Amino acid sequence: MNGGASRLEGKAAGNLPPLREVIARHGLSARKALGQNFLLDLNLTGRIARAAGPFGGETVIEIGPGPGGLTRALLEEGARHVVAIERDNRCIGALEEIAAHYPGRLTLIEGDALAQDYGALAAGTTRIIANLPYNIATPLLTGWLSSEPWPPAFDRLVLMFQLEVAERICAAPGSKAYGRLAVLAQWRTVPRILFPISPRAFTPPPKVTSAVVELVPRPGPAPCRRATLERVTAAAFGQRRKMLRSSMASLGEKAFAAMEMLGVPETARAERVSVEQFCAIAHALDT
Repeated sequence: MNGGASRLEGKAAGNLPPLREVIARHGLSARKALGQNFLLDLNLTGRIARAAGPFGGETVIEIGPGPGGLTRALLEEGARHVVAIERDNRCIGALEEIAAHYPGRLTLIEGDALAQDYGALAAGTTRIIANLPYNIATPLLTGWLSSEPWPPAFDRLVLMFQLEVAERICAAPGSKAYGRLAVLAQWRTVPRILFPISPRAFTPPPKVTSAVVELVPRPGPAPCRRATLERVTAAAFGQRRKMLRSSMASLGEKAFAAMEMLGVPETARAERVSVEQFCAIAHALDT
């Protein structure tokens, strides 16, 4: 995704032309099919970039830069090198103007963000920062959370989601939003919502509020196999209204033995099981 509010008409950092001028010159318009909502407010892009910093020697990977509002802010805030992945070839000309203004600091990759080998994009530490297209935000996140080996090459993810997805990522056990995404995200990272963003900040404005989420990788997550953890949570939350003795029956007696050892009653429901308990059940199934 990438909208508009204050400071839209002023010059961008480094005397680049205003984004509205760039968009008009290149004939850009946000396409719903690509999940695009352009973020043009320089105050807001600067705030996101500052929240993602401070920057050192890491390479920043940005997904879906569009006309480059956040890209400009990242470079202005001191990102040494930004690798921007953009599927929409209409935006490449606008991004090339930014690359020319910051020689050697912006690399453009025209392609599908879901098809990239993120481990091969940069040597050393990376940081993924993006105003994610709504339609691929969750698949991208689960792909990064599934990185092997762990800890991954990235030291932090700073990403924009629909607020409802952000709340699912950060949800605590016992809440309605708690589910498979929360377990996967919190098993391997420490996620938190940094701030919400109004629909009015985007062009065109989406129908929902957005939020910026930071996810910091855990250096030593609870020991279990990702595939097994996903199998356990799929069983548990696939029938979340049912008690665990019903929803977890397909996992066999080892799962129930682990639950008994952990003090998880078979009459409980999935949303009452902590991330640590789900990890312990998954680990027991593999031992």
